This record gives sequence, C-alpha cells and structure tokens, in this order.
Amino acid sequence: MTMIKMTALNRLSEEQRLLNAVLKTPTTKPGRFGFRGDIALKFQTQFADEKRPPEFSIEQVFTIAEEGRPTIPVLAGYLHSFSYLKSVSEVLAGLLSPTGTYLMFCNNIDLLAKYRVTIGEITFFVLPCDESTVWKELQYLLSIDKNDIKKLSVAGKLDYLVDAAVKLDAKYEVISYEQGLARMEPIKNRNENRPV
Repeated sequence: MTMIKMTALNRLSEEQRLLNAVLKTPTTKPGRFGFRGDIALKFQTQFADEKRPPEFSIEQVFTIAEEGRPTIPVLAGYLHSFSYLKSVSEVLAGLLSPTGTYLMFCNNIDLLAKYRVTIGEITFFVLPCDESTVWKELQYLLSIDKNDIKKLSVAGKLDYLVDAAVKLDAKYEVISYEQGLARMEPIKNRNENRPV
C-alpha cells in the first residue's frame, strides 16, 4: 500500500501544509496517493503553542502523487486571489513538473477569462470561479457526466477526475503573471450575499 511518505506530497505533509483533508489516503490505483483538502501557502505568526489558520491557502485541492516519483502530476484548486499564484509556485517549487497539469480557479478574474500563465518552467491553467466549487467546475471543464462517477468511492472519483485532467490540452490565452496582476479584479467577498 502506498503511503504519503513514499510520494511527492510528503514534504507538504511534513511542513504541515496539508489541511482540512476530505481525503488523504491511497487511491484505487496501485502506487497512487490522493489528497483532497487545502494546501497552506502562508502561515500566520504563531504565539506560544496556539494554532492559527493559514493567512491563505490553495483551497478545495484535488491532487495525487505516485510512489517513487519526485513531482505531482496533477493538481487543481481554488485561489481567493490571482496574486497568490506566485506563492503557489514558491511553496510547491521542485514538486511540480513542466509536463504536469495544474489548474487554478480564481475568485478575482473576469468570468469569461481563461489563461495559461507560466512561472519559471511551470504552466498553470487559470480559470474563473464564482459561487461554485472546484469539483463542479472540473466536472464541467472536463465533460464528466456525474452519472459516470456517482457509484465510485471518494478515492475512485479523484482517480477518475485526475485521469481526465491529464488529457486537458486547452489553448487558453497565454499571459504573464504580471499581466494577470494588472488584469485581476477586486476580490469578491464570499459571504456577501449569504443569509446570516
């Protein structure tokens, strides 16, 4: 059975960045370990032994890592601001591959925008996400019929999703990180229209 310490996710686990796990187990495919949850990008200053939530994270993460491989092949998640993409590249430095598939859904980009942003050697697909979830957005983006996966386990659904994501070959507009910063919109308050 594949344990996290045998995979590229181990460093993030040791750094205590893997939080709010919905899934953190071997998946249905041999040699594969899956994670669904949040990856902390910036920690708050801690005083004494108190535990504080991160300042910001990649939320609603879907990712897998394979035993003995040094990099994460697929990762999707939600960023509350496009500007956090720089932190993603820094925190995950050495764990991402130029041939990997990395999708970031952002709160503050135009709802019609779809970008390819390369930082260093890593390309990120950057898409909008407003009042939805990464799970729903991925199903739509990858044309996954919910009837095809409804009988699968949580780990089985993750396997199905990442296997579909690997095949993504989207010709989105290529922009630089700096262009993305210039185009990003104000961050929307996620709780603005919710009943109290």
